[in-house]
Amino acid sequence: MLYSHVIDEALDSKVKGGLSQAALDRELQRAAPALDKIRRWRDDGTLPLLKLPARRDDLEALKPHVEGFAKFEHVVVMGSGGSSLSGKTLVALKDQGFGPAPGRPKVHFMDNVDPATFSAMTSRLPLDRTGFLPISKSGGTPETIAATFTALEALEAKVGKAAVKSQMLAITEAADNPLRRLMTRYGCTILDHDPKVGGRYSALSLVGMLPAMIAGVDGAAVREGAASVLDPVLAAKDTKNLAPAIGAALSVGLSQERGTNITVLMPYVDRLETFAFWYRQIWAESLGKQGKGTTPIRAMGTIDQHSQVQLYLGGPHDKLYTFVIQDTAGQGTALAPAMLGGDKALDYLAGHTMGDLLLAEADATAATLAKDGRPVRIIRIKTIDERVMGALMMHYMLETMFAAELWGIDAFDQPAVEDGKVLTRQYLSQRRKA
Repeated sequence: MLYSHVIDEALDSKVKGGLSQAALDRELQRAAPALDKIRRWRDDGTLPLLKLPARRDDLEALKPHVEGFAKFEHVVVMGSGGSSLSGKTLVALKDQGFGPAPGRPKVHFMDNVDPATFSAMTSRLPLDRTGFLPISKSGGTPETIAATFTALEALEAKVGKAAVKSQMLAITEAADNPLRRLMTRYGCTILDHDPKVGGRYSALSLVGMLPAMIAGVDGAAVREGAASVLDPVLAAKDTKNLAPAIGAALSVGLSQERGTNITVLMPYVDRLETFAFWYRQIWAESLGKQGKGTTPIRAMGTIDQHSQVQLYLGGPHDKLYTFVIQDTAGQGTALAPAMLGGDKALDYLAGHTMGDLLLAEADATAATLAKDGRPVRIIRIKTIDERVMGALMMHYMLETMFAAELWGIDAFDQPAVEDGKVLTRQYLSQRRKA
C-alpha cells in the first residue's frame, strides 16, 4: 500500500465520541454488496473509469497533444467542477505556485466566471504564446461556454482568427453540442469526453491526464497508484480489510450512531491543498441526496490550526477528522542552536528541521482532538508523488461509492445541481427581456 489508513482513534474503544466496533462491523457487512456492483460496473463497461487504471493506450494517444501544448509559455484550462479540479489537483504535484517544472508551461485553471479575473488573464498573459483547453462533458456548461467566448475574442484580436485553431483544444462529448459546434467553426482540435465518465470522477481520464501531462506529470504512474487501490477491491471476497470500505463504514456509522454529520479532511501537505477541494466536491455532490450524506470540510495543516482548531476542540461534537500526514522527519534545514541566538524560549526547536516541526504539529493536533473525544482517522504517506496521488484519488472515489451503497443512493447523478442550472437560464432570459 502507498498509504496507511488507521481508524483506531475514531472508535469508542479509544475515544468517547467514536464509533462502536459492532456498528463498524455492521456497516462493513452492509457494504459488501458494493463489491459485486463495482466488479460488474467494470466488466460490463457501465463505469469506464474503473478500466482506466490498467490502460496506457489512451495516454499514448494524448502525447502529440501534450507535445503541441508544451511549446506554449502558458496553458489555460477552462472548466467547472471536476473538469477543472481533476487536472488542478494533479498539476499541483509539479507547480506549487512558484512556477512550472523546467521546460513546461505554466498551467492556469479558470474555473469561475468572475469578469475581473478574466480581464486580468487576457490583459496580462502573452496570448500569442498561450494555449487554451476548454473542457465540458455536456458541451453546454454555461461557465465554460462564457469563458471560451471570452478567450476566443481576446485570442482572435491578438493572433487572428486563422491562427486560433493551433492554440485551442477542446474536450467534450462526441455529440452535437454548443462547445463542439463552436470549436468546429474555428477548426480547433476536439477530443472526445467519455459520456459514461462523470466530471467529478474524471481525474484518471483525459480530463485530468491532459493538463497534468502538459505540466510534466507522469500519467502512467498516477494510474499505477490508482490500480494499487482498485485491484484489491476487485479481488476481495469481503470488505473487512479494504481501506475505502472501512472509511465509508466509519463515516456512515458515525453519522447514524453519533450524529456526526460533518467530515473534515486536513492534509499536512501543501501539494494536497487542491486535492482537499477535489475530495470536497466528489463527496458532497455524490452523496448529498434524499436528506443523506455528510458535509465535507477542507482544512489545511498547519494553517487551520490557527483558524479552525479552536472550533474543532471547543465547538460541537459533530465532526469526523481525517488527517493526511507525510513523514517529513529530517526534511529541511536544521535549526542550529547558534541560529537561535541562545534564546531559551526556542530551545525546543534546536537541532530540528522544518519537517520535524510539521510532523510534530500534525501528530499533536490529531492526538489533542482524540484526547478530547473527537473521532480521528489518520492517512499516512511516506512521500507525495504521482503514484501516491493516484492511490489517494482512487481511495476516495471508491470510498464514495461504498458510502452511496450504505446510504442507498446513486453516487453518479446530481439532480439538485441540474435544478440550479435550469433556474440560471430562466433568470438570464428574464433579465434580457427586461
